[in-house]
Amino acid sequence: MTGQIAIEDVEPGDWRSAVGAAIQAGGQFDCLYAVPAGHDPVVRLVMRDGVGVRVLSTVAVASRTDSIVDLLPAAEWDEREAHDVHRVHFDGHEPMRALVGHPADRDAWITPVEGPDVHEVAVGPIHAGVIESGHFRFHVVGERILHLDLRLFYKHRDLEGVAAGLDLARGVAVAQRSCAPCAVANSLACATAIESLMGLEPDEDLRRGRTILLELERLYNHLHDLSALCSGVGFDPGAMTFAALKERAQRLNLRVAGHRFLFDTIRTGGGTTVLDQATAHEAGGELASIVREAGEAWRTLTFMESVQDRLGGIGILDRDQALRRGAVGPTARASGIRTDARAGSPAGLWYPGLEPARPDRPAGDVAARAGVRAVEIEQTGAILGELLARPPCGPGLAVAGRRQAAVGVGRTESPRGATVCCVEAAGGRIARLHLRTASFANWPAVADVVAGAIMPDFPLINKSFELCYACVDR
Repeated sequence: MTGQIAIEDVEPGDWRSAVGAAIQAGGQFDCLYAVPAGHDPVVRLVMRDGVGVRVLSTVAVASRTDSIVDLLPAAEWDEREAHDVHRVHFDGHEPMRALVGHPADRDAWITPVEGPDVHEVAVGPIHAGVIESGHFRFHVVGERILHLDLRLFYKHRDLEGVAAGLDLARGVAVAQRSCAPCAVANSLACATAIESLMGLEPDEDLRRGRTILLELERLYNHLHDLSALCSGVGFDPGAMTFAALKERAQRLNLRVAGHRFLFDTIRTGGGTTVLDQATAHEAGGELASIVREAGEAWRTLTFMESVQDRLGGIGILDRDQALRRGAVGPTARASGIRTDARAGSPAGLWYPGLEPARPDRPAGDVAARAGVRAVEIEQTGAILGELLARPPCGPGLAVAGRRQAAVGVGRTESPRGATVCCVEAAGGRIARLHLRTASFANWPAVADVVAGAIMPDFPLINKSFELCYACVDR
C-alpha cells in the first residue's frame, strides 16, 4: 500500500453523495465494515487511488444508513455482513438477504426462482470429501442451472471479536488463524495495517524476507489449484504431477521457514526468518527444479485435447461482470483486468517492476483462470530466484518512517487476490480488526458464472476459483 491514509468524516445525509464523489475521483473499492460505537455504530468505506488510501466514515443514526450497492455493487456482501453481525440497516438494500446469519426461514436467504419444471438441488453443508462446510442451493431445469444461492459461515469463529482488546502485536496471530493456505497473506495484511497505525516503515531486509514468504505461499497454492483442476476433469496424471510438486514446495517451506504452511513467520515490527547463504542456495536449486517441472507439466496439458475441451468456454466471468463484482487476483486477471496488489511497489514488500500476469486469452473461463496460475508460477519462480540469490542479511526491522494513521490499512496479494486488513486502536490495544480476504471478494462471482452451466460442470468451475471457506467464515 502506497501513500498516506486519509480519513474523512461524512454527515449521514451526505453519505451517498460523498461515495459518488470518491468514485468519480477514481477511487476503487477495498472494503466496507461497521464499528460498534454505543447506540449508533459507525460505517467505514475504504477506497484506494494512485495516491493512497481514503477512508470515508459516517454514523449510522439509530443503526440506519443509506446503501451504496447501486454505486459499488462489490459492497453487497460487506453490507450484508455488517447487517447480520452489527445490526446496521442499509436503506435501499432490498431484499437484505441473510449472509452470516442462518435463519430458519428459507425465504430470508434464498432467491425465489419460479417457472415450469424448476427444481432445487441442495448440496452440503456436509460434503463427501474432507473439506469445510458450505451449502449450495441450485435452482435448475433438468441439468441446466438457473441460479445458485450460496450459504457459508457454518464455522463462523468471530475472530474479529476475539481480536478486540488484545495488544496490537497479537493481532497478527488472530489474522493468521483465519486460514492456513493464506496464513502469510492474512498475517502480512494485518502486520502492515498495524505498522501504518504506529508509523513504522519496514527496512529492506524485512521487505525482502516478507516477499520470499508471500511468494512461497503463492507457489504451493497455485500448484495445488492446478492439481485440483486436473482432478476436476478426471485427468489423474496431471492431478498427481502437480500434487507431487505441491508437496515438494511445502517441504521447501519447512526447510526455509520451519513450517509447511509458513505459520508464525510474520510478526509486527520485524521478521522471524533468517536464511544463510547455504540454505538459500539449496532452496534456490529446488525451487528452480519445481518451477521447471511445473512448466513442463503445464505445456503437456496444453496439448491434451481431452483436457482443454473441458476447460474452455466453461464458467465464463466476463470483464464487465468481474468489474461489477470487484473480483480480484487470478480471477480478475483471467477476465482481462490487469490488477495485482503486488504491482506499484506496495509498502513493506519487494516487487520492483512487477507487472500483473497476462493470460494468453483473457476469456474469463476455467481455461483462462488455469492459464493465469501457470504464468504466475513462472513469475513467482523468477521473483524467488532473484531474492534467494541475494538473501536478506537478517530478519529485518520496521522503524519509524511515516506518519501514524488513525485507521491502519494493509493490503496484500494472496494466491487468490487482494486481501485487505483494517485495524483501529485505543490505548495501545485493538479496538477493531476487520479482515476482508480475496475469497470473500470472489465468492459472489462463483454464483454469477454458474448460471447457464450444467450441474456436472459446477465442481470444475468451483475448482477454477479454488476459494477458501475459512477465510470467509473467519
